[in-house]
Amino acid sequence: MLKLTYCLHRLPGMSRAEFQRYWREVHAPLVAEAGPHLGVARYVQSHTEDHPVTEATASGRGIPTGDGEDYDGVAELWFEDDALGNPGPEFEKHAHILAEDEANFIDFARSRIFMTRENVVIAGHD
Repeated sequence: MLKLTYCLHRLPGMSRAEFQRYWREVHAPLVAEAGPHLGVARYVQSHTEDHPVTEATASGRGIPTGDGEDYDGVAELWFEDDALGNPGPEFEKHAHILAEDEANFIDFARSRIFMTRENVVIAGHD
């Protein structure tokens, strides 16, 4: 499977709480509706939290935190290998709807998006 990873920054003037509420309550249902037309096999939102482990882990590695540049969340979308190479007729329509809504809460210039292929080291439990 291929995975699209999207590291998100909120729009200027929007609080992290507002961003995460919009993302969870408004955007997530749009992704759920569009997902089958886009070939999405799984969609996960990871919302950033202020947590002492973040600071401790980062400082031990010399990674800066709390500078206003921290991501507000990470979206992950899994696709079967053939889903992206052979999009259905509704693909463009639904991709456009999602991108248009993302402009309501995501600062595109400061966010990052990239494709990955997972290398599972610890499988965990579902």
